Amino acid sequence: MFLIKFPSNSLALSVVLLWFLLDSKCVADRVRVINLNRNWTLSNENGTITKSGVTIPSGVYSQLYGEKILDSYNDVDLRWISYDNWTYTYSFSVKTEDFKSICFVNLTLHGIDTVAEVRLNGDWLGRPENMFVRYSYDITKLLQEDNILEIEIKSPVYEALNRARALKRLGLDIPPNCPPSQYHGECHMNMLRKMQASFGWDWGLAAPSMGIWKSVTLEYYDVAIIRDVDVMLTKYSTHWTMENRVFIDCNGDFYAELTFYAVELFKNPVIITKHVKTPVSCKAPFITFDIDVPINEVTLWWPNGYGDQKLYPLHYSLKAWSNPDGPTLRDNVNSEKSIRIGFRTIELIEDPVKEGTGNTFFFKINGKEIFMKGSNYIPSHILPEYSRDSNRLKHLLQAAKDTHQNMIRLWGGGIYESDEFYDLADQNGLLIWHDMMFACAMYPATETFLASVRLEISQNIKRIAHHPSIAILATNNENEVALVQSWYGTSFEDERFRKDYRKLYLATVMHELKIVEHSSRPIALVSSPSNGKASANDNYISDNPQDPDYGDVHFYDVFKDAWDPSIYPRPRFSSEYGFQGLPQMASWLKTAAPHEKLIPLIEHRQHHPVGIPVMTNLIRRHLPLPLPEDAPYLEALVYFSQIAQAMATKVETELYRSLRDTEHRTMGALYWQLNDVWIAPSWSSIDFYGNYKLLHYWSQDFLAPISIIALYDRNSKAINVSLVCDEFEVDTNDLKVTLNIYKWSQLLPTNSTTWPVTLKSNGVHYDKIIPISEIITGELTTKNCLVEFVLRRGSTFLSHTFYFPGSIKESLAVKDPKITLEISHRYCSSSAYVKTNNYSLTVSTKYPALFVYIELLRPDISKYKLSCNGFMQVTPVQAIHLEFEANNCINLTRHDIKLTTVNQYLKTRPI
Repeated sequence: MFLIKFPSNSLALSVVLLWFLLDSKCVADRVRVINLNRNWTLSNENGTITKSGVTIPSGVYSQLYGEKILDSYNDVDLRWISYDNWTYTYSFSVKTEDFKSICFVNLTLHGIDTVAEVRLNGDWLGRPENMFVRYSYDITKLLQEDNILEIEIKSPVYEALNRARALKRLGLDIPPNCPPSQYHGECHMNMLRKMQASFGWDWGLAAPSMGIWKSVTLEYYDVAIIRDVDVMLTKYSTHWTMENRVFIDCNGDFYAELTFYAVELFKNPVIITKHVKTPVSCKAPFITFDIDVPINEVTLWWPNGYGDQKLYPLHYSLKAWSNPDGPTLRDNVNSEKSIRIGFRTIELIEDPVKEGTGNTFFFKINGKEIFMKGSNYIPSHILPEYSRDSNRLKHLLQAAKDTHQNMIRLWGGGIYESDEFYDLADQNGLLIWHDMMFACAMYPATETFLASVRLEISQNIKRIAHHPSIAILATNNENEVALVQSWYGTSFEDERFRKDYRKLYLATVMHELKIVEHSSRPIALVSSPSNGKASANDNYISDNPQDPDYGDVHFYDVFKDAWDPSIYPRPRFSSEYGFQGLPQMASWLKTAAPHEKLIPLIEHRQHHPVGIPVMTNLIRRHLPLPLPEDAPYLEALVYFSQIAQAMATKVETELYRSLRDTEHRTMGALYWQLNDVWIAPSWSSIDFYGNYKLLHYWSQDFLAPISIIALYDRNSKAINVSLVCDEFEVDTNDLKVTLNIYKWSQLLPTNSTTWPVTLKSNGVHYDKIIPISEIITGELTTKNCLVEFVLRRGSTFLSHTFYFPGSIKESLAVKDPKITLEISHRYCSSSAYVKTNNYSLTVSTKYPALFVYIELLRPDISKYKLSCNGFMQVTPVQAIHLEFEANNCINLTRHDIKLTTVNQYLKTRPI
């Protein structure tokens, strides 16, 4: 009898195991995979803390305190957790009287965070040291009747320090040694292959995580098990060729028969028999085969906004055996894997430009040039065991889709995401610019470190490459520019650091990425930002990796006026840019301790080295921010920071979109950043609790498929009016633009001018250059009016934008808008687990209301969404839709909703 015994509260799992472990041998023909995810015990090194009944995935922080690490000053107060060593222990029993080594038993740790010792019955199995790597151990001969599995996880802080000291003894310093003091972080993040942001970042807390962040499994098989499948698609005039590669783990050479099912493409399964007589070598354990699909039988997969995201399920069944005479009925030979693919072509076009110097840098999907618009994505949680939360992932990626994004950049300081993340990206049509997990640091180039990296890249790229959402890979974030510009003082040994850089990224990471390299896929970028393929001319370390005429750029300049389009570069592709804003007051109140003062907490969580002035300097250029000693300062700071962030990002994004068909050929704008890991000053458009900042609300308009853009040109003192259209086909009939000029003191336009326009499909129509002197005439001044541009087809509204001729804080004759809000309709719908509350709100005003900001004040509603927010109201009535989920239907009253406008902070002054 071969039986694993579990405690009584795991009775159901024990019954399942009994079903397929019935006699002295490994019976039935399927590979058995058993999750060992329940009833672990966690204890610290001296045994003063012990916790039983632990469920995997798990981390020490989350096991002891849940999400309290995100509250108050717990990022510092709970840091002691990461200074200790912790052990996860699991007990199980096996009856082995008849057990012989007929069946191979494998212990697989799918994710250990980070450095650990693994022991079974006191015998050392191995030392995981890379949280991104799957570790497997043959335990067939180590099993006893009573077994104890121990995973002792070392303090990541001290482990990183010890490794840095060991290199120092060899005369090697690998900077940056420590983060800026404002991070309240820990040192030597680059010594460990773990989420780099877990030691602190300019937007996130230091929570040096440790734990078992993915499943632990026992695997029973004779010789082989499928790990991953990659499918490379090549389109021809008559058909698609599917090049399949099935990646396998094995314990010896084996014979195999592979059955392939594609029920929506082929009526019958395809059986691959080439290895029935010729064994597969365990030194190169994969099986390849090609199959053709007629082109007219395939529906294309398109990015969000351009078509459907058709996905085809594929299933692979491997029968593997070691005996040349074939398997017996009792052998565990069948292993299975299912994936979904999308048929699409993708090209990164880097051709010499017709005007000036440089190369283009744009993507073609299914033969169509597509402007990439979207955001950067960081881990959904600072604790990696929580990063797989399905509800949070769905909310974030749906929010990206809803705001017309078609690409997200998976940033290199985080993690290789869960399978569900990539599945959701596929379903939502979100292409992924995917960094490998190296960011903002130099790294060791020792053989031990490089060997770990090779395994990391190989395992992860084989897992994710088949997804249609994977658009481009980059080996690191900002490390080329950091090296060239000596961000971390590397110039003193420049030659050594350049050599190590090439050894890590070219000889190691790029080499492993060749596993999935194919003519149908863009070649990986060595860094971001970089000069793209032109980097090869400099052996991938260019003098100026931020050259706007090549590749991609990152741009930040906190000391200039971010509302001014002239400060921004004119790049081929902007893959990272943004400005900080504060989460809403309700989120701050939720994360703070009762009666805690918020200003010191905000300052503690402001990790930008410039501090709070990084926001207030821009705010004070344009908005009437009260003095810190004034009573309304805090609420105004939160509100104005969101306006300043939204306006800055809007202006920069619109500039990039407008440059598409100019000599600059800008073809991508990915703002920093979509999401957050806690409540803090940051660049995110969605706060940690899932609430939209004004930036995210506004992005529904400035990323819309059809947009009117009106940007001020400082040199010509004129407004450049452009009409952007991302649609492949567009109706150009009866299109017109209206320019409305409103005085601050009245709702009806003082002047209106309308003219016919057209749209350029999948491009930009450059419509007019209007001198300011033609707009501001007569009694109008830069201080008493605002300008609106509206695009319509007939009477149908398509898009609008506003231009402010002067600083808002200096506006004259601004009146109290006499704004009111009524709840006009309520509706509550039910699903299996939640109530969706829907409200229709009516906002009325008698005078122009600036940046109308709606807040829900109910502390029991942590996340809600409005149809728009932070809007300019120049009409008497505005209808708003409010939606949130709760455990029950909630009856909101007018007192639960707060309205704020900039008007109330402006002194009413005559013209």
